[in-house]
Amino acid sequence: MKPFIPINSVADAHRVLGLDSADHPLISVVNLEDLRLDASFSKHKYVFNLYHIALKVGKNASFGYGRNSYDFQDGTLVFIAPGQVISPEHEDKAISGWILLFHPDLLRGSELGNKINTLNYFAYSSNEALHVSKKEKTIISNLVHRIQEEYNQNIDNHSQNVIISIIDLLLNYCTRFYERQFNTRANNNKKYILQFEQLLREYFNSNKPLEMGLPTVKYCGEAMHMSPKYLSDLLRKETGRSTLEHIHQYIINKAKNELLGSNLSISEIAYSLGFEYPQYFSNLFKKETKLSPRQYRNIN
Repeated sequence: MKPFIPINSVADAHRVLGLDSADHPLISVVNLEDLRLDASFSKHKYVFNLYHIALKVGKNASFGYGRNSYDFQDGTLVFIAPGQVISPEHEDKAISGWILLFHPDLLRGSELGNKINTLNYFAYSSNEALHVSKKEKTIISNLVHRIQEEYNQNIDNHSQNVIISIIDLLLNYCTRFYERQFNTRANNNKKYILQFEQLLREYFNSNKPLEMGLPTVKYCGEAMHMSPKYLSDLLRKETGRSTLEHIHQYIINKAKNELLGSNLSISEIAYSLGFEYPQYFSNLFKKETKLSPRQYRNIN
């Protein structure tokens, strides 16, 4: 098993990547061509306690997304939140680009410090990266270079606010570009929706509710080979409902059929659907339908 090495600071990251000392204690822009990795680098796993945004450009490469390939192959952006594990793999020497690293302390007390926790793409898997066009890549790279210019000049009382503002603008563009990516993959996303619906049918038509309880968002994401947040964002974009909302809706529809089409007690229905306690089932049913299971059964 590869040993874990914590990366707790920008200085730690520079040391592991074989770079000179960082120019700023809380933020750094690293060019991939400048990395000087020793032979032991790929033998470890690294826990990056930093925000990590990386642009990788393949000079003669295409990028896959899951099992598919897509049109936007001029570059790919990966977003990593603090605390995630990175396992280095061999990369083609033709790949270039940059990494923007910044410590959470840079954002302390700022609006962005709260906002960044709501950006789900920092929890996407690497195969759910943002693929940017040439124009989009230029916009993002120009902002990153502005950040680098800002911390390389004389630091003053405005420097941190300016840097944070540029990061905020960068992330606003990335949110827009991810929205575009969901739109360009609309036909493929519909296939995933059908697969997700099939997953729920198979789950509730098996013994899994009795053995495992209710399906979780994490379970569904893993079964779909997606990160849970990406699956929820995909479903919300296409249907207006998150993964959990889809699960709840499926449970309610199945419960309605059982309430009207069987003589099972409410407790038996609850257990058959995977609820550990019938009261939890009744609470969810009433929340979604404004009626208790008993009221629904009696009025229909």
